[in-house]
Amino acid sequence: MDIPALRKQLKIKAGATARLKKELEHYQKELVDQKVKKNKLIADGAEQWDITNAGKMEDESEKMIKDATARVAKSFGELRDLVVSAKKEPALAQDEDFLKAEGILEEMAL
Repeated sequence: MDIPALRKQLKIKAGATARLKKELEHYQKELVDQKVKKNKLIADGAEQWDITNAGKMEDESEKMIKDATARVAKSFGELRDLVVSAKKEPALAQDEDFLKAEGILEEMAL
């Protein structure tokens, strides 16, 4: 395989995977915040419309988590496959983009 092209793909996939992971974490935090907000509305005796709206926002966050999880899993798999291919190239053993991609995989596997 063309080493410059492989290096470029490693950089792209590693960046995309890291970004998607960050996006997923954002949606997970947002869901927690929405649940807290909804529970506070209920505890404060807010109007039913406000409580219902907060519930819809919570549902939307859950949908986004499901979508983001699928996208992270797909990106992770693609990055993993690319790293496996790159390991066959001795010239990339100490390459910065390769090491970064491996680091992202290790971090996400925890």
